[in-house]
Amino acid sequence: MTVEQPKIAHLGLGEIRRALIGRRITATQLVAETLERIEAAQATLNAFRRIRRDAALIEARESDRRIAAGATAPLLGVPIAIKDDVDIAGEPTAFGCGGELPAKSEDSEVVRRLRGAGAIVVGKTNTPELGEWPFTHGDAFGHTRNPWQLEHTPGGSSGGSAAAVAAGLVPAALGSDTGGSIRIPAAWTNLVGIKPSRGRVPAPPVDAYGLTVIGPLARTVSDAALVLDVLADSGETFSAAATHDPGSRRIALSLAIPYTPFPATLSPPVRTAVQAVAEALRDLGHRVTAADPAYDPRLILCWGTRSGRGIAEAFDSLGPGARIDAHTRWNVRMGRPGALAARVAQQRVEPILARRIGRIFDEVDLILAPTTATPPPAIDVIDSASTFTAYRAAIATSPYNFPWNTLGWPSIAVPAGFTADGLPLGAQLMGGPDSEALLISVAAQLESRLQWHRRRPG
Repeated sequence: MTVEQPKIAHLGLGEIRRALIGRRITATQLVAETLERIEAAQATLNAFRRIRRDAALIEARESDRRIAAGATAPLLGVPIAIKDDVDIAGEPTAFGCGGELPAKSEDSEVVRRLRGAGAIVVGKTNTPELGEWPFTHGDAFGHTRNPWQLEHTPGGSSGGSAAAVAAGLVPAALGSDTGGSIRIPAAWTNLVGIKPSRGRVPAPPVDAYGLTVIGPLARTVSDAALVLDVLADSGETFSAAATHDPGSRRIALSLAIPYTPFPATLSPPVRTAVQAVAEALRDLGHRVTAADPAYDPRLILCWGTRSGRGIAEAFDSLGPGARIDAHTRWNVRMGRPGALAARVAQQRVEPILARRIGRIFDEVDLILAPTTATPPPAIDVIDSASTFTAYRAAIATSPYNFPWNTLGWPSIAVPAGFTADGLPLGAQLMGGPDSEALLISVAAQLESRLQWHRRRPG
């Protein structure tokens, strides 16, 4: 990693807020430094699709005026990045695609909430076309690279957001998760990523019949929880949950791969890393035993039907100016007829599966599982692959996430160490309905033991 990392790049959200309130730095200085880091890193990381230099500096000066007048807000003056699948007024939402696309006239609700909390959106981060891959690349922008090792992917589809946070370009960013798109890049860049419950946070413009949720990526649990506080429709304060002792909890260690149409195998480095997290949880006083949810083959059918239809609707929402590659054209074609099947899956089949799978929470409070089956692959893993081969590669790396999107339940991805050659690995804590606060409490406790936030890309 060749990008210089000034000290401000190492600060978390709480530290930045205190520095701004204490007048040790101005929002204008902070945002200017942030923009310089982003622009310097584009040639190597390629994390951003749009950079809002002029607009962000204007907003920073207004933040300084508000701070001087005594205003307070959770993220006042703090630079944040958003994934390029949500709208911000004055910028197009390309969702990874090429072509001439119109600027949006108004913000998505999550962006309105960030602005209401005082955050300054410095740019929109790269995502694969229509968020369909766990690797971030596209004909319109090239490859986004992993700041830990540039020849590897940061994951996807929120790979630009993850790369930006991991490299210290911004302290936090928004991602979205349809089948692991927050959790996978969190695992592969040594970050915390929260996939909230369905309905907890306002959905993106196209949400794949409820599969897609928006959530934060950050270096620490407390930072991610603070952003979730800003985004969420909830009376809970998740930041407070990050300071609570969760007590001794029953946790299922589940290494079983949910049913997939292609074979997938848990790689030894990931298995070892997740087992080490289980040992850390035992050391913290939790009761960890091996147990698996009652996964059902119908889960992948429900997820595939809804996500396929979601891809088609996402493409249609972009308008006639959007350009997509051959893989995406095939996916759009396959997804178009699926509206009725998606509704049947959502309304009739999934409630049955939720009751069956949810029985595990009669015996345990949380589940610990791998986030991915493998370490991050090379950035060009599917560049020349057929659509069939690309799907096999995607499922081989990331088979663990889609069930919780289908069910609409929350999960938090946490770092789980590194391979022998320095590539990040991850685990996830998975809960039942509306269990974000408990997930955050346990993850924060785990962070205090493992101290993952102290390690940064070289």
